[in-house]
Parts: sequence; structure tokens; C-alpha cells
Amino acid sequence: MSKNSVTLIDVAKQAGVALVTASRALNGTGFVSDETRRKVVAAAKALGYSPNLSAKILKGGRPNLLGLAVSNLQSSVINEIIGAVSLAAKQAGLDLIIYNASTELGAPKQQDINRVLGGLCEGILLVLPTAQEGLLAEFESSSVPVVLINYWRNETRLPTVRGDNYEGSRAAVEHLIGLGHSRIAFITGSSYTGQSQERQRGYQDALKQAGIRPVKSLVVQGDFTQSGGFEAAQQLLAQPKRPTAIFAANDAMAIGAMDALKEKGLQIPGDVSVVGFDDSPASNHVYPRLTTVRQPLSDIGEQAVRLILQRIRGQSPAEGADDAPIELPSVLVIRDSCGPSPEAVLG
Repeated sequence: MSKNSVTLIDVAKQAGVALVTASRALNGTGFVSDETRRKVVAAAKALGYSPNLSAKILKGGRPNLLGLAVSNLQSSVINEIIGAVSLAAKQAGLDLIIYNASTELGAPKQQDINRVLGGLCEGILLVLPTAQEGLLAEFESSSVPVVLINYWRNETRLPTVRGDNYEGSRAAVEHLIGLGHSRIAFITGSSYTGQSQERQRGYQDALKQAGIRPVKSLVVQGDFTQSGGFEAAQQLLAQPKRPTAIFAANDAMAIGAMDALKEKGLQIPGDVSVVGFDDSPASNHVYPRLTTVRQPLSDIGEQAVRLILQRIRGQSPAEGADDAPIELPSVLVIRDSCGPSPEAVLG
């Protein structure tokens, strides 16, 4: 192992102590027995460890360096989460390291997150909606506190903070039903994140509760992209009887659907109403302005930082808290892309 590649994790393993203990021993803060301090210093010397930033993780007994791993810097939702986490971290007196864990274009693998951030940070936040069981298991056994943000794909023992998908979707469809729509289409997102399934469940339950039989042909596969929404809407408009409303699993696909409707010369919402999900910045700037479901991204970021601080400080969570994700409510934002069903108007 080269001197430059040695991390605080390596020192902690060599000394047989927890990461936070190694950090305290080298930084001279917090309680560490003399014997433990000698073991850590000896391990650092034997490995040729250079403390640099790692030895300054604790300042006045409080953490001052937080890691945030994200999978897609192109996502407006993830960028809003980054902004919220950054603000909450700053308010808590923390510095933030952002790690791009994308597997595209030769970027570092997600498995490297713990090795890279764990050696520098006292806690790690993960915005990795596609993380699989193996990666989750690695973090579950890690000595570094970890909190997941907006994660749905697999069951995990890791603490999780996320926004509601089901109730927000249900409210969106109930709004359309209240406008007289019964032939409501749904454009799904990619299946590998788990969020689209929850939004589809809300869509289906709202229809059933209103006594409307779900029509299989009105559920079309999308991929969370604007072009995917455009293509899905084209499929829906090619059906013998087109829908009077389209609910898309995110705003990008809803905007793509609006493009397809305009290309066909159809009026929004006169001929077809459209609803999205996320309340992305673009949703308030398209024409007509998009009705959508707003995720509480700022609250999610703030709550995730608060939760990771509790873990770092060793504060015990409430009983059962580790098993139950913290789920914050979404809100329906009504704008101009929805109107009465043309069938209801004519009827």
C-alpha cells in the first residue's frame, strides 16, 4: 500500500478501532484513552499515514466534513437535493464533499464511495436511486454513518429520508377525476428506481376508489426523459379512443407529452389535460404551465442532514426508527395544464 493511498479507514482497521475513534485520537479531540491513542498513532506511523484533511474531520468535538454521493448530476431533482443538503450542511457548520458516483463515461464505480468518502468524512449521504443490495449491504456493515435519500428500490436497514410518491400521485389523479376525466392515461418511468411503481399504485388506487376500471392500454412505458414522454404520448394518441388526460411519472415526460399533443394540433387542456410529478423548474415555464406534484426536496435535504448528525454524534434514534423510512408529504400544485374533460363538457 503506497503512502499516498493510506486512508483514515486503513489506520482505524490497523489499530482495531472505529473510524471516529481514530479521528479523535489523531486530532486530539473528544475522549480517547491513552492506550487507544498510542495504538492509533502507532498504526498511522506504521502505515505512513499523512493526516492532512482526514485528521481535521472533527473540530471542537463536532463533525465538519460530510460526504454526498449522487448518481446523476444531470437530474434537476438531484440538483435540487444537492442544493438543499448544501444549505443545511452550511447552517450546521459542515463542509460538503460531492462525489459523482455515475457509472457512465468511465466515472468511479459506486462501490468506491465508501473507500473514497469514508476515509475523509464522518458521515455519508447517498442519492443513489438504483443502488442494489450488494452496495447497501456494504454500507450497512460500514463503521461510517450512512443515510439514504429518496431511495425506494430495495429493502434496507439503512436510515432513509424520502418524499412521498403514492399519496401525491393519488391526489393528482383524483384532481383529474374531479374535473370529469375517466379515461386517464399513465406514462410510467424506468422500473429500476422503485419510484415509478409507487406513482402507478397511486394512479390505480385513485381510479378504483372512484369506480373507474383501469384500462391496460392506457398505461404506457416511459423512461423519465422528455423524448420518452413524447414517444409514449404518441402511442396513446394512436389508440382508437385517445385519453382525455395524461398523468406522467415525472415532469420531463409530461412536457414531452405536451410536445406530442401540440404536434397533433390538440389543445391543452381543452382536448387533453396533462399532469406531471416533481415540480421541476421547467414545469412553471412551459405553456401552458404544468400542473404537477411537488416533492419536499428542501425538507428532505434538511432532514437527511439532521439524521446523519444524530448518527455521527451517537444519539440513539427512536425505537423502530431504523426500520421505518422517514417519508415527507408531497403536494399537488395546480396550474394551467388541466381542465374539464371534453366528454364531461359535451355530456
